[in-house]
Amino acid sequence: MNNITLITGATSGIGKACAIYFAKNKHDLIITGRRKERLQKLAAELEKEYLIQVLPLAFDIREREATEHAISSLEGKWKNIEILVNNAGLASGLNTVQDGLIDDWERMIDTNIKGLLYMSRAVLPLMIGNGKGHVINIGSIAGKEVYPNGNVYCATKFAVDALTKGMRIDLVKHGIKVTQIAPGAVETEFSNVRFHGDIERAAVVYKGYQPLRPEDVAEVVYYATTLPKHVNINDLVLMPTAQASAVIMHKE
Repeated sequence: MNNITLITGATSGIGKACAIYFAKNKHDLIITGRRKERLQKLAAELEKEYLIQVLPLAFDIREREATEHAISSLEGKWKNIEILVNNAGLASGLNTVQDGLIDDWERMIDTNIKGLLYMSRAVLPLMIGNGKGHVINIGSIAGKEVYPNGNVYCATKFAVDALTKGMRIDLVKHGIKVTQIAPGAVETEFSNVRFHGDIERAAVVYKGYQPLRPEDVAEVVYYATTLPKHVNINDLVLMPTAQASAVIMHKE
């Protein structure tokens, strides 16, 4: 039986790259996301290209009941989730706290923290019941360093950092691995979303140096899941060569 890997936020960026990488390595997949058409298209492409099985589940991870229903409705082999990649996340806005938009704050908190918790709470009992599992939380350099106007986004990623450590402690007795992968700048839709669709402003973020590609992060995520049973990567920070910290980059 193929391994089953569940990836949240699989319709673009790091999540989509992870789906492709794991599919290439013959994992059957459960992929989730809000954009149903994109999700179904990706599922069909992966099944055709890599001869695996893919179960697409379209829902918003911010909605607790929808998340619980998606996982509780799994049947047969789909309950045997061996790897959970908690990838769904976003930044919204780049304002000072005093000028922050409450809607931006709630969107980030609901997705980056509560969504991760809802999915983990639904999946972990299945892993414990199966006697094995590996949780990969996609964090960020923003969970290690706070930068100007990053306030609430950084706070959500610091929460992911803390939750990863807490999950590792809670799950160690069950033999379940927990890993955080914390990337620096990755060229995805991230900045488009942060700047509310301002494509020109978003493009500037990645100019003058070589940022990480989603595929770079996916390769590291996959690698973390291939180590021997007795080896666990607790925390891994992944940066472009041209990026030394959250805000220090060498641009040509």
